[in-house]
Amino acid sequence: MCLSEVLGRLGHVRIAVLVKYVPEVTSDLRFSDTHQVVREGADSTLNELDEHAIEAALELATAADAALGSAATSEVIAITMAPSSGDLALRKAFQMGVNRGIRLTDDALADSDLFGTAKALAAAVRKLGTEAPVDVVVMGMASSDGSTAVLPALLADELGWPKLSFADNVTLANGGLSITRHTDEAQEALWSALPAVLSVTDAANTVRTPNFKLIMAARKAPIETWSAADLDLDLDTVGTRGSRIAVVETSRVPAKPEAEMVYDDGAGSGAEALVEFLVAKELV
Repeated sequence: MCLSEVLGRLGHVRIAVLVKYVPEVTSDLRFSDTHQVVREGADSTLNELDEHAIEAALELATAADAALGSAATSEVIAITMAPSSGDLALRKAFQMGVNRGIRLTDDALADSDLFGTAKALAAAVRKLGTEAPVDVVVMGMASSDGSTAVLPALLADELGWPKLSFADNVTLANGGLSITRHTDEAQEALWSALPAVLSVTDAANTVRTPNFKLIMAARKAPIETWSAADLDLDLDTVGTRGSRIAVVETSRVPAKPEAEMVYDDGAGSGAEALVEFLVAKELV
């Protein structure tokens, strides 16, 4: 079945891309009394892998419009779950070319674990679907602050959609999505009908450089805010009330000891000292 037959109900594709505003990996982070990361005041940025997710979504939209004809106007919608600071992630998405930005914000959503986050994001996708069907949800394979790489699977389970994960190449094919991905043993080729959840690696594409026109337009682009009530969420399934995970202790990484410098005396003492060190550490 060709793409135009699959999407004939609309004549275009709607793609939701999930983005996250994360602390810079070099930030001097601290934790609250409840062991949560204090994000206020930390240097933050759009999660790097989410840039590749945005690029993948935009490329899929362009390919769909080319397949569907000149009248097609596919839509890419960026969604983030964050306080108001998360708007900066959406602004970056606008700079790259997304059409719409939505921020999920509610005190009831704060400190959601992965399960609660998946429930909230799935509810947002379903709400979008009441306007017109969503064909694909795209996301980076992991976030730099959590690095769990399981949210795509949890989201697919919540939506009841097939999942194509860790894609390093994505194309529209046979009315659905075709990807390749690499494992330790092989390269896999997978296909899925639509709608589907897709996660991509940093090898999936080369992220475009925003042009001046989009950068200027992104400053004034409207951002919609949806609350837990807008999503019709059961508050016992999200936030701290719904969390299945409890952080019991946090501590700072110990400072690295000063490096021990060994100088050779010209008679091989440096090599001897190196061998003694390796033996002492049971490295040889």
